[in-house]
Amino acid sequence: MTNENLGDYGEFVSPHEVRLIRIVPAPIERVWGFLTDSEKRATWLAEGPMDLRVHGRVYLKFNHALLSPREATPEKYKEDGLELQFEGVIEKCEAPNLLEFTWQAGSEVCFELTPLGEETRIVLVHKGLKSIEETVSVAAGWHVHTAYLTARLAGQEPPLFWVNHARLEDDYATRLAAVGSATER
Repeated sequence: MTNENLGDYGEFVSPHEVRLIRIVPAPIERVWGFLTDSEKRATWLAEGPMDLRVHGRVYLKFNHALLSPREATPEKYKEDGLELQFEGVIEKCEAPNLLEFTWQAGSEVCFELTPLGEETRIVLVHKGLKSIEETVSVAAGWHVHTAYLTARLAGQEPPLFWVNHARLEDDYATRLAAVGSATER
């Protein structure tokens, strides 16, 4: 199911793991650059250097005010300050097909890229999330961030971040509750 040109909804592998699949309009080498180059990554996710080797350090500095300057940061996300920063460690790095690293609070994110001619298939998995609230927020966040990536690769204006994030949090909360109900039967 597509969500108003933001891409398909992700799926919950478990209450602590979300998986999104995107087909983006760029060859794999260009997509790899948008994952690993700080300046390019800052246009859709977060800036910061990556030591692209197993056990290399990843520094991510999010600045949503610069990413989406047309809207204010919601109160519930202001507690992290204007800029959220954290450090991770690369677990796997096989350029230009696979990048996996630790994320904030001990979770892990993995990008698996497959070339499709002038397009690239991205399978993004974020696992080890600690709570239902975190899983919902992360799913909504990746959904909008990957919409930004797609727009940047296509040379288009990205969608509003926070408006879409809030709406997607509600959608993902409903979807995760349905997954939980189905597994309890």
